[in-house]
Amino acid sequence: MKKLIFIILLILFVPYLFIKLFVYDDNIKFFFKTDDNIKIKQTSGNIIEVPFEEYIVGVISGEMPVSFELEALKAQAVAARSYALVQMNRNKSNDYDVVDTVMNQVYLDENTLKQKWGNNYDNNINKVRKAVIETKGEYLEYDGKVIEAMFFSTSAGKTENVEEVFSEKLPYLRSVDSSFDKEVSPVFETVTEYVIDDFCTKLGISKTNNIKVENIDTTSTGRIKNIKINDKLFTGSEVAKKLNLRSNFFNINQNGNNIKIVTNGYGHGVGMSQYGALALSKKGYKYDQILKYYYTGVEIKKI
Repeated sequence: MKKLIFIILLILFVPYLFIKLFVYDDNIKFFFKTDDNIKIKQTSGNIIEVPFEEYIVGVISGEMPVSFELEALKAQAVAARSYALVQMNRNKSNDYDVVDTVMNQVYLDENTLKQKWGNNYDNNINKVRKAVIETKGEYLEYDGKVIEAMFFSTSAGKTENVEEVFSEKLPYLRSVDSSFDKEVSPVFETVTEYVIDDFCTKLGISKTNNIKVENIDTTSTGRIKNIKINDKLFTGSEVAKKLNLRSNFFNINQNGNNIKIVTNGYGHGVGMSQYGALALSKKGYKYDQILKYYYTGVEIKKI
């Protein structure tokens, strides 16, 4: 009789325990516990393991200025957590879950942060941990799937429809107004100048006294997709990389021997603008409102 009661209790309790500790999504095919470690591949090639939520602390510290409002930091925590879950699923056949660079998300470990922050380490790390603790386990979901929670520094006035920058169209990564970035971001607009010879050298085009810019193909917001400079075709991203510009939203003008380039925004422009999140938090938006503003139609779920 006792054995029968034990078996019945076991049958009832195990599914409950499974639901409490794990999240399973049939579309994403991953299992995860909140106290699991995450495997991080460092730039050195080493693979380290840290508790998942501590990883989120290191990502916020590497990706967003700690001076930002708490609600912006909390929004970053949820976005970073979502992004990490997708990468963990994507890398399940590898010996690591994420890399610690902009290829995924920048992660800074404790020693690096102590060097970076010095005497402010305790105050700063406590502020970041508060953002992580107050959103513990929260991630973004659309139609039953964890989302590709892309983010970037500063918009050029609007965020981008994802398919105009990358390949796949996603219903939650739609263009929204983010003109308020201008109120808070020091990199909303930047000016870069070159003499003609240096400009031509960097782009790998023949040196000439006159620069001809034509056939500009842009996204719906004005970000440059393709551009022809002196009859050589480039993508906007190629030009931005070669000329060390902060985004591919730029305008090129020649004045005699000088080339002036005005660039708006910083980053690819898809998803959440970090300085936009700061601006909204200063306007009184809570982190969930910020997230639902930048990621269309999403829900916040909890592991």
